[in-house]
Amino acid sequence: MSAARPRVAVLISGEGSNLQALIDAVAARKIAGEIVLVVSNRAAARGLERARAAGIPTECLPAQRGTERAVYDRALGDLLDRHAPDLVVLAGFMRILTPELVARFAGRLLNLHPSLLPKYPGLDTHRLVLENADAMHGATVHFVTAELDAGPPVIQYRIPVRAGEPIESLVARVHAGEHVILPLAVDWFVTGRVRLDGDAVMLDGKRLQQPVIVEGDA
Repeated sequence: MSAARPRVAVLISGEGSNLQALIDAVAARKIAGEIVLVVSNRAAARGLERARAAGIPTECLPAQRGTERAVYDRALGDLLDRHAPDLVVLAGFMRILTPELVARFAGRLLNLHPSLLPKYPGLDTHRLVLENADAMHGATVHFVTAELDAGPPVIQYRIPVRAGEPIESLVARVHAGEHVILPLAVDWFVTGRVRLDGDAVMLDGKRLQQPVIVEGDA
C-alpha cells in the first residue's frame, strides 16, 4: 500500500451505478482512499460520464474485433500500471480477465458479482434465481483469481426472494445491496483491514471462514 492516500482504479462497462456508490463514499469519507482512474471497454458507458463529473481521470480501452484477450489485457495492465493503483475494482466490467493479468495484480483485484457465490457464476444470475425458485439471492464482493467468479469471497449482501417477485424488483433490491457492500469492501482493503493471504481472506488479522454477511430487507 502506498504511503499517501491509497489509490483505487475502477473498471466498468456500462451504467456505473456501483462506481457512483464508490464516488459518493469517497466524497463522504467512508472510503479512506481516492479513485485515480476509471477505465471502460465501451466508449458509450455512462459510468465514464459519472467519473468525469467527479473530476476523475478516465480512459476508454475498446477491444478491436479479433484482438486476442492476452493482447488486450497486456494493454489494460500497462494502462493501470501507469496510474499505480493499490487496488483495482471490477464494478460491472464485462470482460473475463486472463490469468496473466490476474497474476499481475494478484491480491489487488476485487470483483462485485450479483449472486451468492459460489452459486451462479457468470451471467443471468437473477433469472436463474427465479427459475430455480431460490429462497435467497444477493451479491458478493470477492478477490479475483484466474477461475471465473471463484475467488475467495469477502462480503455478501443477502435478501429473501419474495413470492411472485418480478425480476425488475429483484434486480433493484440486489443493486441497492451492491451499493452497500462494495464501498465497505474497498474501505476494508485500503485501510489494511482485509487482505488476501494465499487463498485465505484475512479480516482484522483473522481468517474468514465464510464471507461477512449483510442482511437486506425482507
